[in-house]
Amino acid sequence: MTDITISHQPEQQRFVLTQGNAEAVLDYTLNGSSINFHHTFVPPEFRGKGLAEKLVRHGLAWANTQQYQVHASCSYVQRFLR
Repeated sequence: MTDITISHQPEQQRFVLTQGNAEAVLDYTLNGSSINFHHTFVPPEFRGKGLAEKLVRHGLAWANTQQYQVHASCSYVQRFLR
């Protein structure tokens, strides 16, 4: 299995999980002290491997350390907020 890298790209307001040549993306928007995770994209070759979960958990952990009030309009991310 190729190494997995998760990077934060604050200027694009997203987290990117890279494995090989493919990228999964978690997009967010900031509004004051609130963050809204609004879009998750996982390429077909990543699906069913738990990589989206790793990406979302990474983004949520970062948001919590920044003390943002977390919201999710993305249905996938909403599962982790229940």
